[in-house]
Amino acid sequence: MSRFSEVKELVDSLEADFDKFYEQGNKAAGTRVRNGMQAIKTLAQEIRTEVQEIKNKDK
Repeated sequence: MSRFSEVKELVDSLEADFDKFYEQGNKAAGTRVRNGMQAIKTLAQEIRTEVQEIKNKDK
């Protein structure tokens, strides 16, 4: 479950920047949101690969 915690922490860490970008129009916050979303994408791919390896190992 530590991987799930990593995803949650990453999403939670972006909350303030989402608010700053969408509500206040802060463009620098938008850059941080984009970078954070890329990190989430990368982490998600790592988790998918890990799950697939574990699943295939049990065959």
